[in-house]
Amino acid sequence: MRVVTHSGKFHADDVLAWALLCYFHPQRSSLSLTRTRDIDIIQSAEIVFDVGGLYDPSLGRFDHHQNEYTGPLSSAGMVLQWLLTSNWIDPTLGKMMDHEIVSYVDDVDNGRIEERPSVPCFSKMVNLFNAPAQTLQDFDDQFQLATKIATGIIEGIVSRHRKEEEARQLVLNTMNMTREFKNLMEFPAYISWKSTYYANAGSTHSTEFVMYPSMHGTWQVSAIPPTSESFDQKRSFPAEWAGLRDEELSAVTGVPSIFCHKNRFIAVFETRNAAIEAMRRFDLLR
Repeated sequence: MRVVTHSGKFHADDVLAWALLCYFHPQRSSLSLTRTRDIDIIQSAEIVFDVGGLYDPSLGRFDHHQNEYTGPLSSAGMVLQWLLTSNWIDPTLGKMMDHEIVSYVDDVDNGRIEERPSVPCFSKMVNLFNAPAQTLQDFDDQFQLATKIATGIIEGIVSRHRKEEEARQLVLNTMNMTREFKNLMEFPAYISWKSTYYANAGSTHSTEFVMYPSMHGTWQVSAIPPTSESFDQKRSFPAEWAGLRDEELSAVTGVPSIFCHKNRFIAVFETRNAAIEAMRRFDLLR
């Protein structure tokens, strides 16, 4: 399937549009990009973006430079919207993709915001790939290098979306299951749990603590705030633990312990059993 964009100097929107097509289009393995301004080649292509003077997704045309188009999108935003309406991207992933990078590229390319001179940003980084080019072939080669950067960003957003969805399901399941201790949620690893927790009546939920193993092999227990904005806790760790470490904390808890924050919202133990036993000894579990 022939895909066409303009030759010569490129910008973040056409680089990102191509990366989105290569990642999400169902026929991505058959896509072949030609960078040209030859009208006959442009008109014969099945997908054209950022050139051609026409925006019509039904015809595979995604240009935003013509006077007739007065919308907010660049070629990147146009391609993303087409992929979404074609059901080739999960809607929540598409929303995240737009929020994280595409809408920004749209705004920069259409002059709604300006790049700040001393602040690195995606549009500026893409533009730097133009610097070494001396010929049209050089620009084509540099375009492909820039596309690798864009693809890496897309992969990162896809990965985060997948992890957030997995975390959301895990939090909901844990909140609704019959747990060993009614006021303790336990996860197999650290996950981003707060947004799902509070969106599902976490403020009035029976849980007061959340526990999980760390990457260092220790076990962390966190006291849950009453609301997502609060710096308080539904129930704090004992005052006797506050600010203690290692041997001092272990002497108080009676189990191998590592650390308790002075504000009593985080405690770290050497093992899961140590964490459970310390909390049991101080009547924190029910």
